[in-house]
Amino acid sequence: MRLGLALGYWGRGPQPDHLDLATEAERLGYDSVWTAEAWGSDAFTTLTWIAAHTSRIRLGTAIAQMAARTPTATAMQALTLDHLSGGRMMLGLGLSGPQVVEGWYGRPFPSSPLTATREYVDVIRQVFRREAPVALDGRFHGHPYRGADGTGLGKPLKPITHPLRADLPVLLGAEGPKNIAQTTRIADGWLPLYWSPLRPDVYGASLTELPKGFMIAPMARAKVCRDVAEGLLPVKAMLGFYIGGMGHAARNFHADLMGRMGYEAEARRIQELFLAGRKEEAVLAVPDAFADEISLVGPRERIAERLELWRSGPVTDLLVTAPDPETLRVLAELNS
Repeated sequence: MRLGLALGYWGRGPQPDHLDLATEAERLGYDSVWTAEAWGSDAFTTLTWIAAHTSRIRLGTAIAQMAARTPTATAMQALTLDHLSGGRMMLGLGLSGPQVVEGWYGRPFPSSPLTATREYVDVIRQVFRREAPVALDGRFHGHPYRGADGTGLGKPLKPITHPLRADLPVLLGAEGPKNIAQTTRIADGWLPLYWSPLRPDVYGASLTELPKGFMIAPMARAKVCRDVAEGLLPVKAMLGFYIGGMGHAARNFHADLMGRMGYEAEARRIQELFLAGRKEEAVLAVPDAFADEISLVGPRERIAERLELWRSGPVTDLLVTAPDPETLRVLAELNS
């Protein structure tokens, strides 16, 4: 199991320790570093900055939002950074949800998420292969555009720049069973939002036929500390925000996933509290047991024991979120 560093997205402003953490992770032998985006900082600019200050560590977006860019624009950014970094780029994509797609990007959430995702990846693959002009008779990402409001003058084009790699890895952040199953067919890897090594059956039916070399790269908060309950507080804060605030009460993919993992009543309670403006109560309502099984928190000996559970399953890459240099070092030693 390889280790990666997941830096996420910025909060109020740039995170001053991100570059230091990335260079330390490279020094410690971490395989990859990942950036993200929500509705503030973007994933690619920060990743390019890190690329310029590193030489070996692989570079990934976990995730870049599909609604933020057309598939060809995303492919342009990925192939550009792949060239500049000497072939270290991995493109992690996610559909996001209706609240973000329609509220932030001002676009309709696709009526068929599976089809929209499949078409998006198809176009990107065509750009990377550069075998012919990009052409797709698609429902959501048709190329050229043939809509009634178009001029009819569009023509298929190939990228001017030759991609460094036709097989640049594409990974998808998927949560629903059908979306995960499709991911194993059309992508090079999967980026689970929540992964519990105690509950492999949650995803089992979607992972029955994995292609050779397929990456399963969940993110997990890690923190070496003496007090487990205190170390879990940031995990609970994250869960409270995602389950309570990242979606509508009637359509929240994160809450649905928590329910499938055995905490349905707790997920709905968190939503109720968060949407009622009782955010602190929502965080406290996150069960310690759930926060604990999707993270690696506590003294070194406890983390060592629990890390073996992650290593014994299908996870190929553990992406560590919000760490400190000491935690990075301990995990590198335990995983060596």
